[in-house]
Amino acid sequence: MSQPLLMIAAGGTGGHMFPAQALAETMLAKGWRVKLSTDARGARYTGGFPHTTEIEQISSATFARGGLAAKASVPFRIAGGVITAAFKMMRDKPDVVVGFGGYPTIPAMAAATLLRKPRMIHEQNGILGRVNKLFAPRVDAVACGTWPTDLAEGIKGVHVGNPVRGAVLERAGAGYIQPGDYPMELLVIGGSQGARILSDVVPPAIAALPMTMLQNIRVSHQARGEDEDRVRSFYAENGINADVQPFFQDVPRRMSEAQLVISRSGASSVADISVIGRPSILVPFAAATGDHQTANARGLVEAGGAILIPENMLTPETLTAQIETVLGTPDAALMMSRAALNAGKPDATEALVHMVETLAQHSPPNKGARA
Repeated sequence: MSQPLLMIAAGGTGGHMFPAQALAETMLAKGWRVKLSTDARGARYTGGFPHTTEIEQISSATFARGGLAAKASVPFRIAGGVITAAFKMMRDKPDVVVGFGGYPTIPAMAAATLLRKPRMIHEQNGILGRVNKLFAPRVDAVACGTWPTDLAEGIKGVHVGNPVRGAVLERAGAGYIQPGDYPMELLVIGGSQGARILSDVVPPAIAALPMTMLQNIRVSHQARGEDEDRVRSFYAENGINADVQPFFQDVPRRMSEAQLVISRSGASSVADISVIGRPSILVPFAAATGDHQTANARGLVEAGGAILIPENMLTPETLTAQIETVLGTPDAALMMSRAALNAGKPDATEALVHMVETLAQHSPPNKGARA
């Protein structure tokens, strides 16, 4: 009997690719073949995928980037991608197709819809992204990473949580060392692409901490490539021990060793923070579609595991005060770490796997779908 084949469609950012990677890891371990359909931009995030994942780059495009000529070519590039994906799908015959959002998923999900393949989407955020919103009425199941998720009338979602990579699960619930008069780690992450506002505000906020606290702090700061040199220089000029990089390959290790995480509230970042269990200060990306990063942060904040600072209220002075509050009250920091851990869903991948396997076994017609 041949191995069943799972086709995963994902791309754009680490927020889409990391949960896709988690699903790929588990399905491969269960004896499935896994193919990833993405484009050149999404392929940048495939380094962590198991080497047995078959990766296909298929042309896609978005109206959100480029000039008039680029925008005019979008329908043709997408159409070409859909045709290519359809031919590949007729050859490969996937048992299930799962989309994780991002415009690189359009060709595979459109082809699966045209060919009426068993298909589902996983939405990481509390509000559907544009592509997932397009396909939600046309799939057999909608898995939700953040709950509640804002869904259109008539569409039912299943709350599975956001799958995290194996490297995160290995450190799930790692023991938390309370802040104190000894070396402390701060992790600053802005999602897979960094965040300029964190590079502008976080360094001076840390520099303004009391010297008795600052002398114990080591910072791991993820900064965009164009911001990297100035951020590194600022830390050095202020005598702050800092490791500044555009992308950390070992975020799970750094997070598990941190006393505090300062982060955007992308779905994958929130999932990692809660599964490992760390106090955090979250700064939602104000321009996110439907303000979905605030929705992502809500559960962790309400549980008492995180402090939320809206982007329009983020100043060095405000951030300094919040950092000092967490690091200066060890018992409260410990309670935050426990609250974050209690809000996590480390079984999210298994729940998503169950949905995939059920869909493969039953392949039900999509009663609510419109092909």
